[in-house]
Amino acid sequence: MSNEPLSAETIKNFMYASTATVSMQMLKRGFRNTSISGVRPVNPKAVRLVGPAYTLRYIPGREDLDKPPTPQDPPSAQRKAIEETPAGCVLVIGTEGNTRSGTIGDILALRLKVRGVAGVLSDGAMRDTPVISKIDDFPVYCAAAAAPPSMNHLHPVEVQAPVGIRGVPVYPGDVIVADEDGAICVPRHLADEVARDSFEQERLEKFVAIRVSQGIPITGTYPPNDDTKKLYQAWIKAGEPPNG
Repeated sequence: MSNEPLSAETIKNFMYASTATVSMQMLKRGFRNTSISGVRPVNPKAVRLVGPAYTLRYIPGREDLDKPPTPQDPPSAQRKAIEETPAGCVLVIGTEGNTRSGTIGDILALRLKVRGVAGVLSDGAMRDTPVISKIDDFPVYCAAAAAPPSMNHLHPVEVQAPVGIRGVPVYPGDVIVADEDGAICVPRHLADEVARDSFEQERLEKFVAIRVSQGIPITGTYPPNDDTKKLYQAWIKAGEPPNG
């Protein structure tokens, strides 16, 4: 459960590959329950998200405990997450799928961006989504938008504990990879090799797509046979020309 930064190579490899590709690499390793569906990017100009998970868990709120905030309030798990999620990490917010209230709004999202956090992923809702959608280079994924503040229906209980996000377990330090198809959770100890193999699969499929676009039949091309693999290696040596 480490939040140590990912290597630049691993980040680059994950950024190159789609979540569809990463999910195939996870399947090859026997992992079928790593794909987080039902979450969408709030900012259409900031959709690629990669980083280790720093988790925040909510439970349903209760009226005597969850009231409008005041400056005298003791630090909450939510505020701890906002101020302590390490730079380069993804704040992963578990709400048990509660979308009646927003977990964070534009000001807290801006604070996370300024602190260097990679982005946010939640199975709940976000407030102020029109403003969050315009925060440059800050990916935010959630299941819905909601106007009410979090204390209307939610209570923040802890950080850095395992959470369930749309039926997928996320442990602190697991690596989150997200794009328009949703998100994938990769166990930290597998991240470097999955990123490496995802890059290679993505590059191979780029070559295959070029071949298919030129009228080459699928048989022997996808999946590639030995002849196609030889052509692929030659393509790499040639500098990966766009026309094959």
